[in-house]
Amino acid sequence: QVQLQESGPGLMKPSQTLSLSCIVSGGSITTTYSHWSWIRQSPGKGLEWMGHISYDGSTNYSPSVKGRTSIFRDTSKNQFSLQLTSVTPEDTAVYYCARYEIRALGSQYDSWGQGTQVTVSS
Repeated sequence: QVQLQESGPGLMKPSQTLSLSCIVSGGSITTTYSHWSWIRQSPGKGLEWMGHISYDGSTNYSPSVKGRTSIFRDTSKNQFSLQLTSVTPEDTAVYYCARYEIRALGSQYDSWGQGTQVTVSS
């Protein structure tokens, strides 16, 4: 019964650093073979995977945002976060956190947050 919930600012100005947190309940972010992801959706782009932090603390990032994106975790709070630097209006999107779980019968995003709207505007 894993539940995720995003939190953070809804409005940003260009050049600022976006910081979002994902609160996880009902499961541990250190559970073996779990990967905790940030995904965003903007008009005309659909769902765009940004990156994830895995159960062992390792990270992977999409080439489209690599260099501007960092994902961290706080195991004591069972939370993970996203930082996106130098935001532009193109970063305007609904941001989701989600769990990607590796299983023998198939790996999938099995849990999603509700999403949070982030608007970058001057």
